[in-house]
Amino acid sequence: MAQHRPPVRVFGHRGAPAHFPEHTRASYLRAIEDGADFIEPDLVMTRDGVMVARHENEIGSTTDVASHREFAARRTTRVVDGTAVDGWFTEDFTLAELKTLHARERLPELRSTAHDGQFPLLTLEEIIELAADATRRHDRQVGLVPEIKHGSYFRGLGLAMEDRLLDTLAAHPYTRQAPVEIQSFETANLRYMRQYLGGDAARTRYPNVSLLQLIGDPGQQPWDIVAAGGRLGYARMMQADGLREVATYADAIGPPLDAVIARDAHGYLGTPTTLTEHAHNAGLEVHPYTFRPENRFLARDFDDGSGADRANPEGLIAQISAFLGAGIDAFFTDDPACGRHAVDALRAHDAGSPGDQGS
Repeated sequence: MAQHRPPVRVFGHRGAPAHFPEHTRASYLRAIEDGADFIEPDLVMTRDGVMVARHENEIGSTTDVASHREFAARRTTRVVDGTAVDGWFTEDFTLAELKTLHARERLPELRSTAHDGQFPLLTLEEIIELAADATRRHDRQVGLVPEIKHGSYFRGLGLAMEDRLLDTLAAHPYTRQAPVEIQSFETANLRYMRQYLGGDAARTRYPNVSLLQLIGDPGQQPWDIVAAGGRLGYARMMQADGLREVATYADAIGPPLDAVIARDAHGYLGTPTTLTEHAHNAGLEVHPYTFRPENRFLARDFDDGSGADRANPEGLIAQISAFLGAGIDAFFTDDPACGRHAVDALRAHDAGSPGDQGS
């Protein structure tokens, strides 16, 4: 009998930020309504030890904090993962203080600002409840793919997230059984969680939890490796022996799109690299990031000529389809409706192909 490929999963990257400000209730709900299999909360810490969903701990560009005169004195410069960053930082605020802020569009030059100021910041617990409620309403299970942001940095502040995250997942009935994939650009925290998840008792508590090693640009290193004086870089991690090592503690890799199918000097897609093949051979799934609908983010093959800043859903669907043909297992997208369309078209094609008929 023919082997059937498991369905490719659509990850709502920070929800559906092509339509609503990222990491807001509206963004997550739109992602689920548009067919996302998983929604992604990026996690950072408050001063009082609560995990909240923001892409970065610096919140000047994604909230209205700058308009709150009571917080003006908290603007500062911090060195985060070796880079000096100016702004306002979640670790300088209690949850109650952050709840007085509202989200803003992170890419106002590309996307609508009509929803700025409408949505408060969300805790991880609130996002779990949102997913649980959406699962009941839509009668299909919605997974979570939380990312630990700046793990070493927060650990250095006494605000380590790993145990808090695992305890939160274990405490909620929904995340004790719904699919959860924890991701990080660092390595030590994933190794720590794999050790914790590897025991018999942990497997009983967390049978639904998997781990995703995010991969940065080939010329970069995971920050925990840099901080420890190590030499391992992302380029080495994507080689065959590096992938076998990653497979000792993670279930999947999350590389940038170009690591799966590189573009040529003119911006057109080339042929798939060997990364997906080598990852599969090592026992790893491949979950690349991030598919966005604006022409500026698409390969030249799919640009519809309407302008770099214009959304081009048809082009995005075509680009995702090209990557599905390269064998990826899941993917992150800012527009889950386009991702759902591409995946469903592939499934319909596979169901109708002669190789899937009979035994």
